[in-house]
Amino acid sequence: MKHWRGIWMIMLTLVVLTSCGEEEKVRVLPLMGQYDVVYKTVDGVDVADTVYPTIPAFSYINQDSTLVTSKSMKGKVWVADFFFSTCPTICPTMTTQMKRLQAMTKDLEDDLQFISFSINPRHDQPSILRRYIKHHGIEANNWQFLTGDEKATHELGVKSFLVHVASDEEAEGGYAHSPAFTLVDKEGIVRGVYIGTDTKDVDRLEKDLRKLLKYEYGVDGSK
Repeated sequence: MKHWRGIWMIMLTLVVLTSCGEEEKVRVLPLMGQYDVVYKTVDGVDVADTVYPTIPAFSYINQDSTLVTSKSMKGKVWVADFFFSTCPTICPTMTTQMKRLQAMTKDLEDDLQFISFSINPRHDQPSILRRYIKHHGIEANNWQFLTGDEKATHELGVKSFLVHVASDEEAEGGYAHSPAFTLVDKEGIVRGVYIGTDTKDVDRLEKDLRKLLKYEYGVDGSK
């Protein structure tokens, strides 16, 4: 009897703590990145709040020589990758898969933004990016190809988008990077990392981004 009374008291305490804290948003996908725990007092009760990192402010030039900043992504869910136009290995496959994903999610164009960051901006100037887009037959209103500071881009990939990016003289093309597609929510929090050269994993990304938009933001896609 004492055993069950103890369990009941624990459950009651959890209910009280939950009701005293702020209402938690329903999350259908995990929040990723190294988080901090912040303690605050709500109605006299100490409540632990987990704070996840968000993508920091950035500023780039796109394929049309237009300034694009992180503020431009406001109200959008993003899918991002890191590439370079002269990549002789995984980048063409990644671009093909991203193109396929963009076509599959055409019905979500108003709520979904694709971003490809060049990791070799010294070469990948806007004219080169336009040539790359034309070569791959890309016709998308919601896909930006961005070029900017190389060091800052590499740090952004590693620290914020959870993607391996580095200059490497021994790697083909002079750069080493993972084939990752990163899913970012409207708050700028990473919600998933996928293998951008794997068709099945890109299909999983499509399902996840639809789930994210539908259940967390009330956007019901056609599928």
